[in-house]
Amino acid sequence: MAWIFLLIAGVFETGWAIGLKYADGFKNLLATSWTVIAMALSLYFLSLSLKTIPIGTAYAVWTGIGALGAFVLGILLFKEPVDFWRIFFISLLIISLAGLKSTSGV
Repeated sequence: MAWIFLLIAGVFETGWAIGLKYADGFKNLLATSWTVIAMALSLYFLSLSLKTIPIGTAYAVWTGIGALGAFVLGILLFKEPVDFWRIFFISLLIISLAGLKSTSGV
């Protein structure tokens, strides 16, 4: 269950990163509200996962999921560039996250 909590935390991590973009320097009240709520939920689910998963592993996976989600949504929502090297390096991140999961012992 801890890994599910960590996945949920990572999704909310992505949500607040994207919300921050839409918040426009906290001028957009709705996006700012979503961002704050997503931050709180992300931290809450991260804290639940930490009952079982080691902090170093959980934190790396949490931020990795957030980075991966922001990368993908940046491409889809904001037309950020897609090129070989960006895909290559995000693939390394995915491999690293899978490696952390498989060697965590949890």
